[in-house]
This record gives sequence, C-alpha cells and structure tokens, in this order.
Amino acid sequence: MNALTSILAATDFSAPARHAADRAARVARETGAALTLMHTLAAQPLAELRQWLGAQPQAEQQLLEQAREQLQRLADELAAHRHVTVHTHLATGAVLDEIGRQADALDAGLVVLGARGAGFLRRLVLGTTSERLLRRTTRPLLVVRQTPHEPYRRALVALDFSPWSAQSLALARRVAPHARLVLLAAFQVPFEEKLLFAGVDAATIDRYRQQSRLATTQKLHAAAQAGGLKAGDYDAVVVEGDPSQRIVEQEQELDCDLVVLGKHGQSAAEDLLLGSVTKHVLAEGANDVLVSTARTA
Repeated sequence: MNALTSILAATDFSAPARHAADRAARVARETGAALTLMHTLAAQPLAELRQWLGAQPQAEQQLLEQAREQLQRLADELAAHRHVTVHTHLATGAVLDEIGRQADALDAGLVVLGARGAGFLRRLVLGTTSERLLRRTTRPLLVVRQTPHEPYRRALVALDFSPWSAQSLALARRVAPHARLVLLAAFQVPFEEKLLFAGVDAATIDRYRQQSRLATTQKLHAAAQAGGLKAGDYDAVVVEGDPSQRIVEQEQELDCDLVVLGKHGQSAAEDLLLGSVTKHVLAEGANDVLVSTARTA
C-alpha cells in the first residue's frame, strides 16, 4: 500500500473551509504527508475590480497582500495546533484550474475541501462545479462536513465491486490508517418487481434474495482479502436495498465519521459521469466523504 505523501487543502477562509484545513492538518500529522494550504483569488472578481477602478495596480496588489497574510495566519495556526509544517500557495485565476494545477505540481495524493463555504468553495462542492471537478480530476477528494475533534475512528467503505472499489479500500487505509474499517455492500434481487408481476411465488423470490446476499457477502470478503485485509481487520455489512440510501443510513447507524467511495459505479454509462450514488451521498450524507477517482486496470 502506497503511503500518502502530499495533501492540498483549498480554503476561502470561511468557517467550514477552516474545518477542512484542520482535518487536512490532522491527516498530515497522522500520515506524515506534506501539507500545502492554498487560496485562489478568482479571476472574475479581479476583472470586475479593474473595470471599476481602472488602472490602479496598487488596489489589486493590496488585495493580494491581504489574502497572503490571511493565508499565512491560518497556516501558522494549523502548524502550532497540529504540530505539522504547512506550506502556502496563493493563486489568481480560474479556481478549478488553479487547484488542479497546484495538485499536479505537488503530485497531491489528496485534495481537501469544506462541504460548505463562501464564494467559490460553496459552488465548488454544492453545485455543478463539484461534478466538473470530480469528473476531470485524477486526485482523491476529501469533502469535510464535520468539525474535526480527533482522528477518524470508523470509516465506512462502500463497495460495489466496480473497478473503483479496490482503489476506494486502498485510499481509506492511506487517509485513515488507524480507523476501524466497515466494509458495506448493498444488493438487490434482480427484476424482483417483474418476477412478482409474472406470478413468481414468494418462496422462489426469497431464495433468489438469499442467493444474492450470499454472493455479495462472498464478493465483499474476497475484495477485503485482495486489498490485504485479514478477517479481524474489518467489519462486514451486507444490506438489501438501494446503495445510495443504505450508505446514508448506515453511516449514522454504525457511528462512522468517514464515508469512502468511488466516483463511479457499475454502469458503463456512468463512466462519463459522476456516479449517482456518489452524488447522493455528497448531497444527503452527514459525515465527511472521501471520493476515490482512480480505478483498477
């Protein structure tokens, strides 16, 4: 398992973004990864400033200096409280482009954002911009919802046995190395409604249900073994129903503080889109979400 070596946390200085930066610092402390804290002055507001003020470079320079000082203060606070070294990066331009450019420059193994924010981060996580980011990035993304008080304790890893599942499991172990892993797989009886409509008796459908549960359980343990886990290293949870709903239910019922899943699902049509399960969990879940953007060959 490759170690996590570099983390990039993007901030707009809002309270949720500060929570995300704090979580990034905690993960850096726990894993030994280098941490870079970045802020981007979006291009459009700067262009509007130039339009209103005309050729007054001192005003723009003042904004840059204020942002640089604020960024450094936050970095100093994190360094003092979390006992990690925090590098800073101030950029101007298109926010997504700048995050991607800096992540590539650092070869970041993790990009961290707050789930709510002011300005660009709010749009980045909640709107269509987040889907654009996840579609085009090759970097794992941690969306922080909760105020961090301790290292992650229990990580719910959602497995759908797609090419992204194995990478999700490996990513969970890198980002939350001391968390108890809860491996979750959901199953559904194929064509259950059509079988009922066709008059198939309940006993036969129940037999299909038990077979589906058994097959899913076997796949879960095989995936865990392929990921280097032993029987005592994880808890296995197999549930029936829609994966989107079951993940959101189980993260709370099982007292997990991190949900880990791939950005895509089983459907070939979803290869070009952000998976519907991932979108649902990002929108409806209560805890931090770690999204794996990589897949096995």
